[in-house]
Order: sequence, then C-alpha cells, then structure tokens
Amino acid sequence: MNPARSPSDKGVSLVSWLILLTYLIHIAEEYWGGEGYSAYLLKTKGVYMTPSRFLIVQAIGVVLMAASILIAKRLNFRNGMAVILGATIFGNAATHIVSSLRTFKYEPGLLSSILIWVPLGLCTILYFRRQVLNAKRFWISIAIGIGINVVIAIITLRGGRL
Repeated sequence: MNPARSPSDKGVSLVSWLILLTYLIHIAEEYWGGEGYSAYLLKTKGVYMTPSRFLIVQAIGVVLMAASILIAKRLNFRNGMAVILGATIFGNAATHIVSSLRTFKYEPGLLSSILIWVPLGLCTILYFRRQVLNAKRFWISIAIGIGINVVIAIITLRGGRL
C-alpha cells in the first residue's frame, strides 16, 4: 500500500454511506418499478412475498448495512467493508441484469442496478484492489460480499421469511 495514495478514513466511510444511500434508491425502484418486486417474484418464480414483508426485509437490510459500517469504523475495517459492500451491490446488480437478459423483460431494480450499482460497485472493488487492501483481505472481502448475495437470494426465495 502506498501511504500517499491511500484514502482517508473519512473518504472510505463516505463511500460506504454512499452505497447505503444507493440501496435506498434501489429499494424504491424495486417497490415502485413495474409491477413491484413482490408481484414480479410471484409471477416469475412463484414466490409469495407481500409488499409489506418486502419493505420489512429491506428495512432489516438497511439497518444491518448501517450497523456494519459503524462496526467497521470501530474495528478499523473500513477498507474491507467498502469492498464487501461493493461486491454485494455489484453481485446483486448482476443477478438483476442476468434475470432480465434471460426474459428480455424489465425486472424491478434493473435500472438502478445498471445505472448506479454496476459502476459504483465495480469502481469500489477496483479502487480498493489496486490501492489499499492486500490480496488476502481483498479476496476475503469479495467472498463475504458474494456470501451476502447468496443469503439474500435464499431469503428472497423463501418469500422474505428469515
């Protein structure tokens, strides 16, 4: 790591909070986009999740993300958390894009995935790979982000039941 090129703690925290803000935008698109993600799930996967359950699960996600940012700050793990969040949003965006390409139809969350999460997630991952984290910490953070996406998919396919 080059100390002259390393980001400030404030800058790293700003990236993480920006990702949280974009999560709120993504939730709004999933809720109001098209027929709404709940209806989309029922129609395409046969999974019943009420709109209110969708919002509850998303609210839990927001709280967990905010808590993880605060814990990372306290434990001096800001860089790794930024990569975890970047990998999480990039992976989620990829699932929306792949699902839409399979059907050639819009799915709620697609626009924020393409316009916000792919560039933000990819830039976050690439920046921290090249500038800050050693390879081991980087790949562990990527693996955690992928694992978070797997957990999200399982919860979603269970209709939001934890």
